Amino acid sequence: MSLSQQNQQPLQPRQPSKLFYRIGEVSRISGLEPYVLRYWETEFPHLRPEKRKSGQRLYTKKDLDNILQVKRLLYQNGYTISGAKKKLRGRSGQDTDDILETTKKEIREILELLK
Repeated sequence: MSLSQQNQQPLQPRQPSKLFYRIGEVSRISGLEPYVLRYWETEFPHLRPEKRKSGQRLYTKKDLDNILQVKRLLYQNGYTISGAKKKLRGRSGQDTDDILETTKKEIREILELLK
């Protein structure tokens, strides 16, 4: 599947409810090729699925949510891998009040631009 085809896939696919997902299932749900998922594991520290003794990856619902978040940052929001890493690092260290204040500031700036 080409990058342009991946970009046309829905970003919020319907997710089945399971405890663990294999890489093929995650690939189908996310619309990403398995090699992309394996590469992202090397780039994003929070994408670390469990591995069986056989080497088979087992992803949790949280892993799947993280993958969809990275996909959204890269494909929808246009971040580079480096930029997505910074965005994810920056958000994880802030508390809720900081996030709320930042969001309010961004909304005020957008409203000002729309005037």
